[in-house]
Amino acid sequence: MGPLLKLTSTELRLFLREPITVVFTLALPLMVLYLLGGVFGSSVDPNAEFVVYRGFPATSWYTPAYVAVAVSGFTVISAPAHLVEYRESGVLRRLRASGVSKLVLLASQFLIALVIAGAGALLLLVVALAATDVDTPRHWMWFAVACLLATAVLALLGLALGAVMPTARAAQSVGLVLWFMLLLLCGGGPPPEVLPDSLRTLGDWLPLTPVIEMVQEPWLTGTWAWRSTTIALLIGALSAAIAWLRFRWE
Repeated sequence: MGPLLKLTSTELRLFLREPITVVFTLALPLMVLYLLGGVFGSSVDPNAEFVVYRGFPATSWYTPAYVAVAVSGFTVISAPAHLVEYRESGVLRRLRASGVSKLVLLASQFLIALVIAGAGALLLLVVALAATDVDTPRHWMWFAVACLLATAVLALLGLALGAVMPTARAAQSVGLVLWFMLLLLCGGGPPPEVLPDSLRTLGDWLPLTPVIEMVQEPWLTGTWAWRSTTIALLIGALSAAIAWLRFRWE
């Protein structure tokens, strides 16, 4: 337990020394939430030609969705590139020579993702609840559990990307593509009802869609999204297996 805590605390201090990464992780979801909330408002238009956001106010739809956006900003962009950069620069080789095991290293990266991404999600929630008239979650406990599961799944997905990507630039590029898909097609951007059928179908097949749905449902309806949770957990389990089997020190 000692090596894990020491490595995790060291990695956390290194993260805090990178202001650009900190700003991207914590501030970008807030800015996008503010912009979309200003565009779409917080009330339902009864005279609209067709229902959007399943009939919920835009801010109530976006706030839980952007918990996943805030989490993924670090877990699928920064974390994989960071791990691959360590491999390219020889840091992983030196850690192995110092006695750090693969389990300790991957667990440390997982914990760092939980802490940093969780902080970004918490900041988003605090600002949204304090500065907007968003409705509060229908079921706080289930929403908190869904957030924890979503963070864990996305952290494991980031570890898998870090294990299979050949270079840090490739890892960052793939992570950015996934992040923008999450933002635009998985429920974090335009109302799903206005997307063309082809894009809605593509969004349904993206691995991040069930993660967003799992977080949204307790907030919007107070119920648990069992199907989305099952798919998200399968994604997390598959990502963990890939990260373990494909990880290499150099």
